Amino acid sequence: MRAIIFICVAIFFFNIHSKAQSAPKPIINHVAITVSNLQAAAQFYKNIVGLDTIPEPFHDGLHAWFSLGTNTALHVIDKKLLPSGEIFQTNHSKGNHLCISVASVDQMISILKKNNLKWVDWPGNLYGVSNRPDGVKQIWFQDLDGFWIEINDAKQ
Repeated sequence: MRAIIFICVAIFFFNIHSKAQSAPKPIINHVAITVSNLQAAAQFYKNIVGLDTIPEPFHDGLHAWFSLGTNTALHVIDKKLLPSGEIFQTNHSKGNHLCISVASVDQMISILKKNNLKWVDWPGNLYGVSNRPDGVKQIWFQDLDGFWIEINDAKQ
């Protein structure tokens, strides 16, 4: 009888341990930014950055959602939705940026030129292009509210 109880307890703890080990790892669901002009920001992320819009559940004219790849989104939110008293900031560090990989950095540079937008390399040289040690080409530019965007040609 003791052997049966021991086996049942062992199976119970083994099942709990194996379920804990097989739990899914955390993943990024979305990144959210607050903007001063939702319509202008939405056009920027759609037409300049090239993101596809995805359905958003609010339908209130204060949100725009974009796909950032498989099951990940960018939520662009109108500053009118900030909690009362919260400060809207437009001064952002390049170290805090959204990075988007594209097929061609040169093609993105053509889009930026066509729209009279400036970009920099990592040190901040105007119209510069950085190359990581692994050969990935990178540029940085800011959206309408000063959020930094890195564009690179990393192959996933």
